[in-house]
Order: sequence, then C-alpha cells, then structure tokens
Amino acid sequence: MIGMTVGEIADAVGGRVVGGAGAETVVVDGLSYTDSREVTTGGIFFAKPGEFTDGHLFAPQAVERGAALLVVDHELDTETTQIVVSDVVGALGELARTVIARVRAGERLRIVGITGSNGKTTTKNLLSAILSPVGETVAPRASFNNEVGAPLTMLEVTDETAFLVAEMGASREGDIARLIRMAKPDVGVVLKVGLAHAGEFGGIEATQRAKSEMVTDLEAGDTAVLNADDPRVAAMAGITEANVLWFGLDGDDSSDRVRATDVSADRSGTSFTLHLPDGSSAPVSFRVLGEHHVANALAAASAAFALGVGIDRIVAGLESVTRAERWRMEVMGGANGVTVINDAYNASPDSMSAALKTLVQLREPGGRAIAVLGEMSELGEASGPEHDRIGLMIVRLGIDQAVIVGSGARRMHISTINEGSWDGESKFVETQDEAFDLLKDLLRDGDTVLVKSSNSAGLRHLGDRLGDLFS
Repeated sequence: MIGMTVGEIADAVGGRVVGGAGAETVVVDGLSYTDSREVTTGGIFFAKPGEFTDGHLFAPQAVERGAALLVVDHELDTETTQIVVSDVVGALGELARTVIARVRAGERLRIVGITGSNGKTTTKNLLSAILSPVGETVAPRASFNNEVGAPLTMLEVTDETAFLVAEMGASREGDIARLIRMAKPDVGVVLKVGLAHAGEFGGIEATQRAKSEMVTDLEAGDTAVLNADDPRVAAMAGITEANVLWFGLDGDDSSDRVRATDVSADRSGTSFTLHLPDGSSAPVSFRVLGEHHVANALAAASAAFALGVGIDRIVAGLESVTRAERWRMEVMGGANGVTVINDAYNASPDSMSAALKTLVQLREPGGRAIAVLGEMSELGEASGPEHDRIGLMIVRLGIDQAVIVGSGARRMHISTINEGSWDGESKFVETQDEAFDLLKDLLRDGDTVLVKSSNSAGLRHLGDRLGDLFS
C-alpha cells in the first residue's frame, strides 16, 4: 500500500482516531488484513464482524503480530492507534477506493476486472503470469473476489504498480458495481453466465444482470472483453460504451476476435493455435488440464492484447502456468498407475459437465474413468434438475464407476441408477471417510479418478487423501 498518515486514512474511511501515535503518523508498510494470524509488522488490521465470530476479539493477537493500526467499530482497550468507524467492511472498501484513486493519478496503473460464473480464478492466474514480466502486477491470492477480498487485493498497489488484476465475484445484484466503484477497470472481462450461485441471485436472468455490471460503467476508451460463445455474455455488447473485444472457440476465421484452432487435449494438457485480431498467430502448449480451460486462456490473452501485450509474451505466460489453482484440475497420485484429478474447490453444472468430459477424454486405454462427486451448492430451484442432469451425463459419457458422496448429492446417484439400470456402477456414501475406505479397495492400476464438488461439500480433502495414498 502507498504511505498514508493515520489522519489521511481516517478521512478516507470516515472514522475517528483514538490513542496511539496520533493522526500525523505515517503508515508505510500498511498491508491490510482481516485475519489476525496473517498480520505482519506495520500492517492495518480491520476487525471485521463475522458470521460466527467477531474480529474485535482477535485484535490483541493482531497487535502482538505487529499491527500498527486497528480499524474497529467500537473503541478497544489498547495503546495501539485505532480508527473507529460505523462499518468496518465499508471502511475497507473506502480505503481501497482512495488508494486506487491516488495511484491512478500517476497515470501508470492499468486495471483489469474479471467476472463470470466460472473460470475467474484461472483467468486471473493466467493473466497475472502474462503481465508480471511486463510490469509490477498485483493479483488476488486464491479467490479474493468479494467485498472483503477484492479491496484487500486493491490495497496492495503502490506507485510502482503497472497492472492490477481484480477478480470480481458476486452473490447478488449490485456486488460487482460496488467493486467497480472502488477500482473501475480499463479492461472488463466477462467469462460466462451460468448457474453458479443462481440460488442466491434468484435465477439465471438475475445472474446475467449482475455480471453485466462489469461493462455498464466502462467508458468509450475502455475495452469490454466478451465471450462470443455465450449468448448471455454476447448480449452485453449492446449495453456498454466500451470497445468490444471478442474471444471464443466457436465461429469462423473472423479477425475480430481472439480465438483458438487445432485444439487437442491429452493428459499433459491442451495444445492449440492462438490467433489475435492483429493477424498474428502462434502454437500454445497449455499445461492446465482440461480443454474447457482454453476459453479462460483466450480471455486472458484478450485482456493482455487489449493492454498492448504482444503474442510472444502472451504465449510465454500461458505456457508457464502448470495448474489452474490449488484444488482446480490438480493432478495427483501416479503410484500403482492411479491418477487423481482433484477439482473439488467449486462446482457448478457447467464446470461439473466440463470436468466429467475431461475425465473421459483422459481415461487411459484399458483403464477406468471413476467420478467421485459431491453436491453442487447454491443452485436454488435448479438444484434438483441439475443434479439429475449430471446423473444422466455420467451414464451417457460411459463413466465406469460413480461414487456419490453426501446427502446433498444423493439425487445424482438416483438419477444415475435410473438412467443406467446399473448394478453397482454408482455407489452412494454419506461421508468422506466411507468414500475413502471404499475407493482404496476399489481403485486399481490404470484408473483415472475425478474428485469434484462445491467447496462447501469439502471433497477437496478427500481428493488430497487419495492423492497422498497413490503418491
């Protein structure tokens, strides 16, 4: 973060300074945190109220770890400088907005905002890999994309930062608009409008409206990077003043988009030829597993192209990334010929379908494709039909064995049985421990195992255990 005095920070967040060294003290190493365990010397601790606990209870630990400033909603008994505000999370966002505005005044910082129902984190990682050698780049850790995570990332910018890659998620309409008010992108990327979080949004139409907030506030000199293969995203071209740059796998050899041809996937990744609107093209050996991630690679390439990055640097960045993210199509195991693909950080109907298709595509000759699946959460009224649809897909793709884990996914198991009239090819267990005990006896040489669920189902831990078992 840029150096600011305590008084300047208090003005930015609309707060009152209490105790400590006073308003004229400069906070230089002012990285911001909401987790007291992560605080480093000179940091700012935002005592955020939580769903199950209250950050104010952990302020003493933050002080012990070297916090120079506490942002609180009531005065605490400590000698450390405090700024008292009415809304700690709101104060975090206001400080981010102020810092971004100050840095942008230097006319160096360029901002890319990324949203979509699937693929945000992968695209963010790919774009960061492309941009980092070009100039100092700030990008989120993990999936820091909400009203807390996004401003924490924004506060990491300095006067030397060339690029901020801001992942912008939403669970309701208005969320993305609030993040854009903190840091309006020069390039806004919309990946896909799908059923992820549809239950929270209230349906696919509401999801589309929420994601469109990425482009409605862009200006004439900005660029909206839109997925030409998704009709709901493509429709956003009509509601933005920005220049539109298309990306997509479908379509002809039109030069108005970033596209891929000659796509070929195997267990080592996906190869394709990248084409840019300036007429340049180059082969890419893309090591992120799953053909569906090519669309994310095209989105990252599009954003980089909009920022003036050439094809050689774009290809080098794409080829340097070996996995999408921890627990995202992460290849594990290998011992006894068993390969485990741990993709259980999140799951929507779109990502579940793509992962199952990848599993079948990567099945070893003579080996089995085994799907270990848990619940897809936050689908609302679509939950039952979408779990049914995945059950049907398991059968129609010819997956050899399904293991369905947890009561929230039981309907998937029932649909699989009803569609296939199988005898044991789909098994249901309530717990991860039961699934692990079943699989350690079931798996054999040549098997390829996909572990996939929403984060709330926690199957990523089962994937880790299986990976360790066959490592």
